[in-house]
Amino acid sequence: MKLPRRQFLHFAAGTATLPATQQIAKAQQTTPAQAPLDPLVWPVVPKIAPEMRSFAGHTNTVPDIVGGFGTPASLVVFTEGNHLMVLHSEDILGAFPSWVSSQSQYADLNLDNIILLTLPQPIVVQTIRSGAIAFGNLSLEFTRASGYYPDIVMGGPAPLQELRKLGLIEPQARAFSKNRGRALVVRKGNPLHINALSDVARTGARLVQADAVEATARAGNIAAVETLVGKTVSDAVFAHETTHFPGRLGITHRDVPEALARGYADVGLTQYHLISYWARTFPAHFELIPITGAERFPVKIGFARVTNPLRPRALKAFEEFFFARARDVYPRYDFARMSDEEYGASMALD
Repeated sequence: MKLPRRQFLHFAAGTATLPATQQIAKAQQTTPAQAPLDPLVWPVVPKIAPEMRSFAGHTNTVPDIVGGFGTPASLVVFTEGNHLMVLHSEDILGAFPSWVSSQSQYADLNLDNIILLTLPQPIVVQTIRSGAIAFGNLSLEFTRASGYYPDIVMGGPAPLQELRKLGLIEPQARAFSKNRGRALVVRKGNPLHINALSDVARTGARLVQADAVEATARAGNIAAVETLVGKTVSDAVFAHETTHFPGRLGITHRDVPEALARGYADVGLTQYHLISYWARTFPAHFELIPITGAERFPVKIGFARVTNPLRPRALKAFEEFFFARARDVYPRYDFARMSDEEYGASMALD
């Protein structure tokens, strides 16, 4: 059974129930009425054979998994999803097979079925530890015996250190990307005229950010905002936070744009490159608002090899290919350019 990455975010219909402040009401009165937006339907990554039945749109509910189950895996990568727009791109995984075929030492590798799992980092760790994950009635096994155990794990220092403590990855990871800090995302047309964090505080806008399983991201957001604008303004920025809406047990990064599109929030706070991706993918829905000074709070991602990988040659080939180009590719997707000292630098996990 072929399971394409399905990132559709399905929510019960309805309007926001949180009270709006007088500033929001006034701003909305002076802004042209906006037609209700449809739910976001995320792009499907792999090419689907015409004879295959594909359940997309409102049933596109299997998030962040790319690949085919039932046939042997060529390479399995577990990673946090914040850089999926780069990893899934024609610049990286799209170009990898042709590069392999041009290298005599790797030309015999079969890369027909590369599996990606790009869920939030705590879920990545939990999936490796438990060996499985369930989506409603469907359970997928990711054990060594199944053949879908990861060869590579990409993530931040904390989750990689947790996996290292369990002896599941090698003691050294290599840094390959650095983001540009946080930014704000608003609906197209910016109806509340939000151009800075102070405007979020002034208008009493309903803010949405990653929470629940991404609690580390939330804590980093709050710390960065406090440093940039002070605690008083920071408290006002988060005073009307949207912490839940129908159809969600918690809020992850991919839920932030949906909350705006469906009217459950007025502004979102997350990483700059994610908002840039959303604005490119849904240009009629969203705009990116930079935050002055946000680049002072970058987040880095590391590349870690699994201990005793099932596909060591494929892992070696991908690592060689990846580090030969990632430094130039990631800035094309609005990541920060890494210096010579930063790129490929060792991240000690013990």
